[in-house]
Amino acid sequence: MRLAGDGNHLTMWLWITGIICVIVAVRVIYRRQSGVCTSKKSLDGKTAIVTGSSAGIGKETARDLARRGARVILACRNVQKAQKVADDIIGTTGNGQVFVKQLDTSDLASVRKFAKQIIDTEKELHILVNNAGIAAPSVKTLTTDGLEMTMATNHFGHFLLTNMLLDLLKKSAPSRVVNVSSQGHNCCNNLVVDDLNYEKRPYPSIFASYGQTKLANILFTVELAERMKGTGVTTNSLHPGVVNTEIVLKTDKKIIGHVVGFLFKLMAKDEALGAQTTIHLAVSEDVENISGEYFADCKIAKRSEQAKDRGLAKKLWEMSEMAVSLTQEDLHYAGK
Repeated sequence: MRLAGDGNHLTMWLWITGIICVIVAVRVIYRRQSGVCTSKKSLDGKTAIVTGSSAGIGKETARDLARRGARVILACRNVQKAQKVADDIIGTTGNGQVFVKQLDTSDLASVRKFAKQIIDTEKELHILVNNAGIAAPSVKTLTTDGLEMTMATNHFGHFLLTNMLLDLLKKSAPSRVVNVSSQGHNCCNNLVVDDLNYEKRPYPSIFASYGQTKLANILFTVELAERMKGTGVTTNSLHPGVVNTEIVLKTDKKIIGHVVGFLFKLMAKDEALGAQTTIHLAVSEDVENISGEYFADCKIAKRSEQAKDRGLAKKLWEMSEMAVSLTQEDLHYAGK
């Protein structure tokens, strides 16, 4: 005799099996459609900086550049963690020219100190990958400079760093600036450039706050490309894809972070695959004359209408100069 419970158990197992099949299918299809950098370009004699390279996409970007023979500087907040990564990269690539320097992009004093060290010690800089980033906290948090933490880490710090290194990048041309953004820039429906630190507006959701910084990355790229015309310095931004990295676990919304992290682990790109578009923009011959564009899966991608706005990009640049208190010494380093 068949019990009613047997039918319920069968239904449950069929339901679970169906979910697993969907997850596996999404994972396989998504990864197979992901862009891969096919360039075999050697970077012997080249120098590269990768911010936030102690984990995730930044780590795998640094590893690839080192494998190509570049002198690679890991610019990271946690130097102990970064040194372990550097040792691992040296071991897996055989390239001993991998170094660690302290950089906290949320701290303008740290950015200035790091930039000055680079200017004083490096004769050339061919690749600058602005990769460091954080997920937005659930409540407004300020840095020691009085800036909103997510915007400071993801945009303001890189804005100041790039400006201070522009002269070195120009002298080393052809050179490239790669800004890691996100499709999350679509979460920002209205970038209020005169209130980037939420002094006039209430602090929004974590998605809108993060999206604002990622939109800023793209607009910074747009304006930088315009200012660098004719210098040999190109710049592009990118969406790395949905990637299983530490960033989703570092939100202060622990339950959300772990749930999203679990789903990412099941379906998202791994770190090496997630780094491919960054690597493509840093090395590929196919983009050597392209500047100011937004990429995903190693191809030019669609971006929001705001992200195309040249006027908004210029206003953001001007407000960013004020926010980081760009000094005459900074401008001197930038060759202006």
